[in-house]
Amino acid sequence: MEVRQDHPVVFGSYFTPDLNEIRAAITMAFSDLRLDVRGDASDFAASLTVVDLGALKIGRLSFGAQIRGRTGTLGDYNVGVPVSGSFSVRQGQMPVSYAGPRRAVVTDPGGDVLTDDWAPNSDVFNVSVDKAALVQQLERLLGRPVHRRPVFTPSFDVGDGPGRSWLNLVSWCLQERDVPHGLLRQPMFAGRIEQALLEGLLLSSDHQYRDALEAPPPSMRPTAVKRVMDAVRERPAEPYDVAQLAAIAQVSVRTLQEAFRKNLGMSPMNYVHEVRLQRVREQLLIAAPGTVTVTDVAYQWGFAHLGRFAQRYRARFGEVPSQTLQSA
Repeated sequence: MEVRQDHPVVFGSYFTPDLNEIRAAITMAFSDLRLDVRGDASDFAASLTVVDLGALKIGRLSFGAQIRGRTGTLGDYNVGVPVSGSFSVRQGQMPVSYAGPRRAVVTDPGGDVLTDDWAPNSDVFNVSVDKAALVQQLERLLGRPVHRRPVFTPSFDVGDGPGRSWLNLVSWCLQERDVPHGLLRQPMFAGRIEQALLEGLLLSSDHQYRDALEAPPPSMRPTAVKRVMDAVRERPAEPYDVAQLAAIAQVSVRTLQEAFRKNLGMSPMNYVHEVRLQRVREQLLIAAPGTVTVTDVAYQWGFAHLGRFAQRYRARFGEVPSQTLQSA
């Protein structure tokens, strides 16, 4: 599954005291779930908020009462972490894993999953991750094919370090539900967030490729850097991301980033922005009076967010774009 950048993010929200209704909502959003109330059924009142990014589905779930849930074979990776409370997970014949506010649990695409010991009033993040999309992102980072999908250890730390950063990004995605015209509703930006969440999971958790991801990237020949520079200078308005630039260079993302830092003192995307800013300035300086606007020129050269464009322009040239146009 490709990490999508052209499909709108879908938000959903549910609240119900009916067990069958919330079971149907969870099944529709994630996977088929058999759900039983273990405590006082009168305390049961479920809420679910879902953000569907395409390669990932993020949910926040609460039941009010103690519950037990069982799913069949998932087909996707699944990460669960309580904001408050706790629960246990057992997949197939594997040992039981326990999740708490500082500990996430990961389940594999294969095998039945039993969720139990769900403390009353637990508030839980649940992230479903498409298997093919995660493998694709891993291959981009490594710059080579992988013949076995990642096999994760059953849990990882989200209290500190990269795990906490990843969880913060998960939380931010859910908060965007209440922002009517927020950045996550822009397909291109949502595609970047998908990539960041996929990469973040690979860099936060333990699996057989972790050492390879953390190893120093191999050296990159200057000709490969030049290949990217030439492509950007020829078509600076293209909607590049770092994965596309790495494909042009025929190296991994990490190798490309390190090569640009070493050779140019900037990231590949900063180089893209630099070339675009130069093209904007050149066009503004030669424009005949009344023939163009700053907005038109900025859009022409690939700047979709005018506020950030103006900030970058002023930081680079010491004046706002309108001043450059007036001087012309």
